[in-house]
Amino acid sequence: MTAFLVLSVAWVLLYKWVHVKWTPLMLKRSIQNVKVDGYRNVRTWVDLEDVAPVMVRAILASEDGRFMEHNGFDVQELQKMKREHETKGKKIRGCSTVSQQVAKNCFTFCSRSWWRKGFETYYTFLIELLWSKERIMEVYLNIAEMGPGVFGVEAASQRYFDCNASKLTTHQVVSVACVLPNPLKRNPKTVSKTNRSKYNTTYKRTLQTAYPFK
Repeated sequence: MTAFLVLSVAWVLLYKWVHVKWTPLMLKRSIQNVKVDGYRNVRTWVDLEDVAPVMVRAILASEDGRFMEHNGFDVQELQKMKREHETKGKKIRGCSTVSQQVAKNCFTFCSRSWWRKGFETYYTFLIELLWSKERIMEVYLNIAEMGPGVFGVEAASQRYFDCNASKLTTHQVVSVACVLPNPLKRNPKTVSKTNRSKYNTTYKRTLQTAYPFK
């Protein structure tokens, strides 16, 4: 147990400064697609300052509106989901924060087991303790799966819009944000038409969301 604690803290501290160029999810996708001709994982690290600020605003609007306020776990959203389930019979939905998604993608194989959820919780606590909010967002934008074999906003920008992440428009970043819940089935080029309601809602929220970093 002591060895695990020391190694896990060292791992998280390393990623506080070192670019995350590989994740367990990337390895998992490579194994799943080993027989698919031409498949390869594409990712290009980009610093947060080189990402269009509106991309960050769209992520907050779509994925985690209380990112700057919570400590990795959005208790308010969890309570809201619980009330909706108990009073309206709505299905249990995911309430993962950006921090939880970074922990899951960086440090686990994204399985559906309770073991994975436990490790995700542990690593979420660590990155919130040892990283800044800026670093958490920067890593998220570089490792999030944004399409088949596409990881990170720079790779997505080049694949779908033939531009760098610093040049993304509001329409483009909202389109990218809308595919994140299901990046293997949704395409940023068509999501504004095939999922109009989500696109319109995210677009409006993005315009109302301020850039959180100085």
